[in-house]
Parts: sequence; structure tokens; C-alpha cells
Amino acid sequence: MEKHTIQHEIEGLWLVPTPIGNLGDISLRALEVLGAADLILAEDTRTTAKLLKHYDIDTPMRSFHMHNEHKSVPRIVSELSAGGYIALVSDAGSPGVSDPGFLLVRACVAAEIHVQALPGATALIPALTLSGLPSERFVFEGFLPPKKGRQKRLSALAEESRTIILYESPHRILKTLGQLAEHLGENREASASRELTKKFEETVRGSLKTLIDHFTKTPPKGEFVIVVEGLS
Repeated sequence: MEKHTIQHEIEGLWLVPTPIGNLGDISLRALEVLGAADLILAEDTRTTAKLLKHYDIDTPMRSFHMHNEHKSVPRIVSELSAGGYIALVSDAGSPGVSDPGFLLVRACVAAEIHVQALPGATALIPALTLSGLPSERFVFEGFLPPKKGRQKRLSALAEESRTIILYESPHRILKTLGQLAEHLGENREASASRELTKKFEETVRGSLKTLIDHFTKTPPKGEFVIVVEGLS
């Protein structure tokens, strides 16, 4: 892809959403940014390499993930302060939303570096609209704490009146659904969406008990978005 200027002021950090599954969901503007940037910070360079190859983009990449985020930020801020044009992507969806990015954005804001966020793919909104549950008011919880603070968070969610959205992995989905049923009641309406935008996309709707029964009989696969009805 030929590099070109998107606008007069291109220096700074650009947050670029990437497809959550279907590569066709990336925006034209996102492709322009990725093609024109000096450097792409990628959560997993192997994953991002597939996207770049698909769209014939040869911009250099550097790893930027939860295990090196803290130590990488000062160097990146220095490069941006010198006039760098850097794009940040996660493996899928919008950087900073349950993915690395917050620490870097905060540091850039403190250093008065220009930060631009593009709109684009995210799993939580499609899952919410597919759920059939009220979508005018909702709370996004991301991943629940794996251990410390988990029970406290679940107890708080039991009193939440807004629709609740959670992310979960396939090997923890049954545990999380069981704990939600325990704290919120097994008859609370919910949905579980997996493999959104992919070939085997599926959304299961019903009570929390219905979802537990379904995934007990059908081994869960893929990353999940759980949407739960708020307290009436």
C-alpha cells in the first residue's frame, strides 16, 4: 500500500481498531493509517502480520502487550515527542478496551502528544444488540477479576439495574455463568455470543440456567461476550 498523508497533522499516536474476526470489517481509514504510519505497535505481531499481509501493508511492527507495556511506554513517548507517527493495534477490537493501551494513552496525554482514536470493531456492541436485552443503558465490565475481588464484583452486579456486558474465555465460561446464576439468580435473562463475525458465530439466549445447560452439553469454543439483564 502506498504511503500517503491522511491529514495535515499526522504526528502522534493513533489508536486503530482491527477486526474481531472477519478481516473485511476493517475500515478504509484504518487501512490508511496503518499504511502511512512509521511504526505499528501490535499486541501480537504474528496476528497483526496476517492482517497486514492480507491488505499488502509493509509498515514495520513492534510488540506492545500487557507484559512489556510498562517498560515500553517511556521509549514510545520519546519517539512520539520527536515527531513520530505511530499506530497502536490489539489482536482484535479497539486498543485499550480490555487490551493494552491505557497506560500509553495516559502518558501521551500527560506529555501533550496528539492522540487520535478511530471508530471501529468491538465485540461488546454487536453482542449487546444481538442479545434482545435493553440496550439504551448498559455497563461494560470486561473480564471479571480471576481471583481477588471477584466475589465482591459479582455481589455488586447483583444490584446493577443496567444491562451487564462481560467478556469471558471458553475455559472459564461455565464457571462464570454459574457464579452469575448464584449471585443474580438462575432465572435472570442473558445471552452468550461467541465467534462474532466468524463462520461459526453463535448467540445463545435464555435464562442463565438455560445457558449453563447449553454449554454443559455443548463444549464451549471461541471467545465469549456475556450479556445479562439488569435487576428489575
